[in-house]
Amino acid sequence: MEAIVSQPGMVTTQTVTISQGNRWTTDLCDCCDDCGICCCALWCFPCMQCNTASEFGECFCLPLMDPTMMGYVGCSGVCPPITMAMRAGVRERYKIQGSICDDCVRSCCCYTCTWCQLAREIRRRGNWSQVTTAQTTVLTNVPLLPNAQGYTPLTEY
Repeated sequence: MEAIVSQPGMVTTQTVTISQGNRWTTDLCDCCDDCGICCCALWCFPCMQCNTASEFGECFCLPLMDPTMMGYVGCSGVCPPITMAMRAGVRERYKIQGSICDDCVRSCCCYTCTWCQLAREIRRRGNWSQVTTAQTTVLTNVPLLPNAQGYTPLTEY
């Protein structure tokens, strides 16, 4: 069984532009790049997390669901799922290179620094997205109207 992809006389092409991924604007331990974020993390870490999630467009209390906030992470080796999801979401929105494995390792080993990096990235880049897909339709083999009697092409508007 064969599916019809396009109608006769029409060729549809789709152009997809794939750009090389960006890098994080700051490193994981660049605390001095934005001292306000780091001070907020030092004095009221849950407040900084909730503010970061809110600025990213997520529910402000989402970070409070992380097992780390409940004291489950440490010796048990449980990776904080909300932190990993936020980091993956930031990477996806801003087209930053990386992997979920990298997100997991950084979230488990450098929990506070990961949140500070997320806060700096969201503050610097803002809440935007980019469309990189375009579609073009090319008509081929289109029958032209015969020059019938009395038909004169319109040349002036």
